[in-house]
Amino acid sequence: MTRDRPATEGRPRRGRQILRTAASAALIAATFGFAIPRIASYHSVWASIQLLTWPHSLLIATAAIASMTSYWITIRAVLPRLRMRQAASVNLGSNAVANTLPAGGALAMGVSWAMLSSWGLSTGDYVLYTLVTGIWNVFTLLGMPVLALLVMATATRPDAVLITAASVGLAVLAAMVTGLGLLLRSQAFALRAGRALQRLLAVVSRLARRPPPADIAGSLSSFRDRAGALLATRGGRITAATVASYLTLWLVLLACLRGTGLSQAQVPWQTSFAAFAFIRLLTALPLTPGGLGVTELGLAGILAASAGPAAGAQVTAAVLLYRAVTYLPSIPLGALAILTWRIAPGLISTRAPGRCGPAPAAVPGDSSGAAPADPRSMPEPALLPVPKR
Repeated sequence: MTRDRPATEGRPRRGRQILRTAASAALIAATFGFAIPRIASYHSVWASIQLLTWPHSLLIATAAIASMTSYWITIRAVLPRLRMRQAASVNLGSNAVANTLPAGGALAMGVSWAMLSSWGLSTGDYVLYTLVTGIWNVFTLLGMPVLALLVMATATRPDAVLITAASVGLAVLAAMVTGLGLLLRSQAFALRAGRALQRLLAVVSRLARRPPPADIAGSLSSFRDRAGALLATRGGRITAATVASYLTLWLVLLACLRGTGLSQAQVPWQTSFAAFAFIRLLTALPLTPGGLGVTELGLAGILAASAGPAAGAQVTAAVLLYRAVTYLPSIPLGALAILTWRIAPGLISTRAPGRCGPAPAAVPGDSSGAAPADPRSMPEPALLPVPKR
C-alpha cells in the first residue's frame, strides 16, 4: 500500500494541472474569439496596422529592443559578475518557458537555475537573486498604480477603480517595505517572522500534502545578512534598473498607440500609463501563460473606453501590436538561447565555474565572505513570482 501512495497522490495533482490548463486555454480562446472582436473586428485592426509609417515602425522596434534589454541590466545589477550575454540567455530562456507553458513560472525558475548553476552560481546566491528580484518586482507592481493615480490627476479625474487599486497597492507596499526594513535591521524580528512563516507554511504543506520547508527562521536570518550586504552596495542600481525596465515596457505601448494614429487628445499618455499599471498588477496572478488574453482584453477595454467607440480599431491594433513585439520575440529567441546553452555553451560563457556569481556578502564576524548556503536551509524560491515581460 505504501508503494501505491505516490501514484495515488499524484493523480489529484495531475487532475488539477489538467483543469488549470483547460481553464487557461478556454480563457485565451474566449478572449481572442469573442471578447476582442466585440471591441473591433480583426479586419479593421489589420487595416489600422497597415497604416503604420516607417518612422513609427522604427520607433516601436527601438522601444521593444530597449524594453527587452532593460531587464538584462536588472539581472546584472543583482549579479554583477554575469556577462550581458549570460543575463540575456537567462532572461530569454526563462521567458520563453513562462510565456508558452501552463505553470510556466515554476518551470522558468528551473531553467534559470540550471543555466546559472552551470556557470558556477551557488544555491545561496541563486535564492538571494530570486528573492531580491522578486521583492523588487512586487514593490514596483504595487507602486505603479500609486504613481499612475498621481499622473492621472494632471489630465482628468481618476476613476474609482484606479483610486481603489492605488490605495490597496499603497497600503500593501507600505506594509511590505516596513516588513523588509525590520527584517534587514532587526535580528529578533527576522527570527520571529521566520517562526511565524514556518508555522504558516507547515499548515499549507499539510493541505498540499507536501513536506514542509526546512528551518525558515534560519533561512530568513541568512537572507537578512546577505541581502543587507547586497542592498547596501547595489540597492540603488537594482531599484533604478527595475523601475526603468517597467517604464520602457510602457513606452512600447505608448509608441504603438501613437503609431496607430491615436493622439494625445484621444488617448493621453497619463491614461495609457494608468491602464498599463493596473493591468500589470492584475496579471501578477498567473491566470494564463504570460498574461495572454488577460493583458490584451484589459488594455483594449480600458483604452477603448477612454478613446471612444470610433477609435476601437486603432486601440485594439495598438494593443495587439504592443503584445506582438513584447511577447512573441522572447519565444524563438529564448528557444535559441536554451539550445545554444545546451549545445554550444562556450558561445555564452567562457568563464570558469564559480566565477559568475555575485560578490560574496560580508557576514559579521566572518572576514572570508559568505559561504554557499545549504539548499535545505534556504527559503523556497517559488514563493515569489517570476518577473514576466
